[in-house]
Amino acid sequence: MGEVVLRDLFREAGLEDRVTVDSAGTTRWEVGNPMDPRAVTELRRRGYDGSAHVARQFEPGWLADTDLVLAADAGHASVLRRWARTRQDAAKVHLLREFDPEAVAAGTLEVDDPWYGDDGDFVRCFTEVEAACHGVVARVAAELAVHDDG
Repeated sequence: MGEVVLRDLFREAGLEDRVTVDSAGTTRWEVGNPMDPRAVTELRRRGYDGSAHVARQFEPGWLADTDLVLAADAGHASVLRRWARTRQDAAKVHLLREFDPEAVAAGTLEVDDPWYGDDGDFVRCFTEVEAACHGVVARVAAELAVHDDG
């Protein structure tokens, strides 16, 4: 969901030519599989298209070529940081909800995994993801503006 939402929000912000959005898991379990149909349904209901998404696994070497790596939960963030070859690369890893001020204030920085839940869990997950994605776009846009001015 995060990749789909971020792509659209960066496009709406006019930043799609300056930002690359991609997603990958930390395991091979789902490699090659499409997005969960319940997630696709919730995305479609909210005006997004997740139908083309195919799962793949994150490669540790990608950390050196990225500016920001977002994880849904602390377990995934921990794996990604362990894969980092430098402290600078480890510092690129953040929980997605760190970019949602309400989640930060509430101390709920992990995205609730809807996998074993029902449609309502996917609604909740989407709401969490979208709120955080708005924060990511705002932060990245501000950083790009600073680099443009500097």
